[in-house]
Parts: sequence; structure tokens; C-alpha cells
Amino acid sequence: MYGDEATIRRILTELGDTWAVVGLSANRRRAAYGVAEVLRRFGKRVVPVHPKAETVHGERGYASLAEIPFEVDVVDVFVNSDLAGKVADEAVAKGAKAVWFQLGVIDETAYERARAAGLDMVMDRCPAIEIPTLQ
Repeated sequence: MYGDEATIRRILTELGDTWAVVGLSANRRRAAYGVAEVLRRFGKRVVPVHPKAETVHGERGYASLAEIPFEVDVVDVFVNSDLAGKVADEAVAKGAKAVWFQLGVIDETAYERARAAGLDMVMDRCPAIEIPTLQ
């Protein structure tokens, strides 16, 4: 279990409402698109991060976390596990408060690095599943 209930609740309700979703594109068939819709419904600002830098849900996209010109509270990661550690390190460099690796995205060393850097982290869970249970 990578992220206890208290950490999940803190990330979803206390750490801030600006979420960078890495891997979010305008492709409606991708899981990231639907999760972003749920996060928005619960009051989160969802910033797409994808090499195409597409506008999604009316929010301008960026090719990388480093290009976002404002603070990001949570980095939600929809990339393969072998790429996720790099994204976690970029989240630390960006000054994010938390990193969330989606279902199936697992990198234990990245988890430890993010936690050691002082970030809250959840791994192998989905915020769109968790957030409705907090209401």
C-alpha cells in the first residue's frame, strides 16, 4: 500500500487545487481524460502536461512540468512506470506538494525519493475513485 487514507485525504482536500496531470491529452478515450473531468467536477484546476501541449477541458497544456509558469500543488502521473520516476523528480524540482501515481504506475524508488524530499505521495491508486468517497 503506497499512500494511507490520511495521506489520500490530505492530498485531495488540503494541499491545494492546482493539479498538473502528466500524460493528459485531448484524446477522450484515454483514462487521463476521464480522471481530469472528475477532478474538475470536484473543484480542481487541471493543467495538462503532454508533449503535444494541447488545450484540454479549456486549460492550456504544457510540454513539461518545468514549463508551467505558476505553482502546482499536485502532480498526477499517467505515464508508464519506467518513466514515472523522472516525473516524480521533476515534481520535486517544480516545488509540488504531492505526487500521485495512477493505477498500475509503480516505482518504489521514486516513491522513496519523493517522500524523502518532503512530498506526500500516493502510488497505484486513482484520485477519481478516491475523491467521491471523501464527500
